[in-house]
Amino acid sequence: MINFIPIFPLNIVVFPGEPLNLHIFEPRYKQMIQECLKDKKPFGILPVLEGKIEEYGTLMEITELVKEYDNGELDIRTKGVAVFRVLEVVKTIPDKLYHGAIVDYPTNIMEYGDSNIAHVILNEVKRLYTLLNAAEKFPDGKTSMISYEVAHFVGFNKQQEYELLCLLSEVQRLEYIRRHLNNMLPTIKELEEMKARILRNGHFRDLSLEDFDL
Repeated sequence: MINFIPIFPLNIVVFPGEPLNLHIFEPRYKQMIQECLKDKKPFGILPVLEGKIEEYGTLMEITELVKEYDNGELDIRTKGVAVFRVLEVVKTIPDKLYHGAIVDYPTNIMEYGDSNIAHVILNEVKRLYTLLNAAEKFPDGKTSMISYEVAHFVGFNKQQEYELLCLLSEVQRLEYIRRHLNNMLPTIKELEEMKARILRNGHFRDLSLEDFDL
């Protein structure tokens, strides 16, 4: 499917299914959000990385208008719906302050499936989460969108989050996360050992003569 959507460039990466609260204060985006609310239509968030608007973004639906201020500013709750790809940015729209884009929606495989490789990768990601003392953040028991739910909790920078957004298979996304966590493990273990040494410093210890070679 190809259609036109208003776009909101931001220095963030949003994933499908992710809730996002926004305070809208710029005139162009106040106009955009008011129109989206009135017509019950979505808008697109496009990541801006190192001053460049990227090709892939996330379609957002407005789930709640929380507050409208006297000066027209807005507090809204939104949620990511789908990944889109920009075919053409439209910078001039009659009577509009904001920009738009002609986009399509590439096929995105949201479930990791029932293959052996998918289960191996998933179990490895779960194991690494446990080693990082973050097991409670892992959405256990789910089969879809796991990568999107954990992506903000694995130490990715924005470029890595964007690279994950561009992957259109759940198995590929889980494998990307698995490789990243494997690379992080030595650093995490060093930090854990350092923290343990710091906690031991200054603590009273039970010592006896047997602890010394006398």
